[in-house]
Amino acid sequence: MTNIYDVAKWPVFGLLDGVALANIKLACVFGSTGNETIYVTCDDEVFAMGSNVNGCLGVGDVQSTLTPRKIESLSKKGITSIACGSGPHVIAATEDGELYSWGHNGYCQLGNGSTTQGMVPCLISAGLNGSKVVQVSCGSHHTLVRTDRGEVYAWGYNNCGQVGSGATSNISNPRRVSATSVFSGKRIVSIACGQTSSMALVDNGEVFAWGYNGNGQLGMGNNVNQPSPCRVSSLQNIIISQIVCGYNHTLALSDEGKLYAWGANAYGQLGTGNKANQVTATLVDVLDKRVVAMAAIHYSHLSAATLQSGEVYMWGQCRGQSTTSPIKTKFSCLDDVFACFSSPPVTWRPLTFENFVGRRALEESLMLAFNDENTSDISFVVEDQRIHVHKAFLKIRCDHFRTMFQSCWKEDSKNEIEITQFTYPVYRAFLHYLYTDHVDIPPEEAISLMDLANAYCETHLKKLCERIIKQGITVNNSFHLLAAAIKYEASDLHDFCFKFCVNHLTEVVQTESFLAFEDTHTKDFIIRAAKWGAFKY
Repeated sequence: MTNIYDVAKWPVFGLLDGVALANIKLACVFGSTGNETIYVTCDDEVFAMGSNVNGCLGVGDVQSTLTPRKIESLSKKGITSIACGSGPHVIAATEDGELYSWGHNGYCQLGNGSTTQGMVPCLISAGLNGSKVVQVSCGSHHTLVRTDRGEVYAWGYNNCGQVGSGATSNISNPRRVSATSVFSGKRIVSIACGQTSSMALVDNGEVFAWGYNGNGQLGMGNNVNQPSPCRVSSLQNIIISQIVCGYNHTLALSDEGKLYAWGANAYGQLGTGNKANQVTATLVDVLDKRVVAMAAIHYSHLSAATLQSGEVYMWGQCRGQSTTSPIKTKFSCLDDVFACFSSPPVTWRPLTFENFVGRRALEESLMLAFNDENTSDISFVVEDQRIHVHKAFLKIRCDHFRTMFQSCWKEDSKNEIEITQFTYPVYRAFLHYLYTDHVDIPPEEAISLMDLANAYCETHLKKLCERIIKQGITVNNSFHLLAAAIKYEASDLHDFCFKFCVNHLTEVVQTESFLAFEDTHTKDFIIRAAKWGAFKY
């Protein structure tokens, strides 16, 4: 489960505000550039946005959109899982086990008995024999679903036998994958799709594979395609608990926490330290530690795993670079690996988010703690107004306060400090910055805040003030800002303001700040520079 505040790592969500992001409970990011998403809100409304290739957003047309559009036919249906193909085609399952499909349908992958493109979600009713669907998975142009009875149904593109029908003709309606000799009496507990291959995990830990095998991704010890499910013989006597598929490689995790990989390896996606394909299951040495979870997706050549310690590793095609051995990341979950390093940046599974009732994110908690009289243990009095803060936090965030409290502050000292050299708006903006890393102050006030930043050795804050001043400069305040830049020895700001004054000399020389400025040398220099044409654009 992903932290809701990490969803912004996915570029497609970049334009949503914090309120909208916090209301997401399930999301799928897909498409050839990771530029399409479908998500479900806490109110059980379903929205889509992105490129809308082949009508994959399910909104009734093929218009792209940067803002969310509601999918009326799916809202309030209790969507629990979403899977996407490369067309893209989209399959969604509900909590009641119903199945909906839409998008590209050139290979019958929507399971509706036709090859007509689906512009809106349609219920798949034929072929499932009343079974309740509990898991969905998509390859490039074929679909697998698992039912609550432990059965697997498949349909769509079947040129390599990936539908598991025993033949290679496309299948337009759900058909049970029932190779009697191997599945008899067995319950399927998990499924996965590569681009043109399929995998199924049985409750006894056995793994079965079928479809394209040109890179050895079926793990059969050869490169022969299989139109019917066959047991992965190279996993004999190994009990598997998880399976996932990449574009043309496969990962399997044993009940002992050992990771196995096989298939294509041109990008190092098997994690074996080389780029040689493997036609049988090969042990991946991830620092000789127990693996508890792994990830891959048919869209990419990236692999990732989480160790028992919580460390997350990745390998394969990492943002275009080939990494043949697992490398440690700074991430805390597998989803972040695919948000930041997958090409394209797509979800390897539907994202589900923690929306804790009554629990705030750290950033929000700090913001609310600022100027909170109930939790504060110290106050600054500026122009007869109090600003309530926390001594320990100030010591952590600011060297000036750390030195002040450690060197001269006594435990029995009163919990108020009077500030006389700065105004209330300026000092409040400074303390607010320590809690939020943000500055909200007009350019004229930013001058005094920059003075404070200078005095307290807050280099980053000084840079923020300079940016505010540059973005807020006008003819009326430009010379006043220039004077401040000179006073506080802000060289970059000085050059910026100087050029602005020169380029708008006619208006600037009539402002009160210019007329009142006592440094005639600077005023004369600006006038001469304007006459020479210096800094003119």
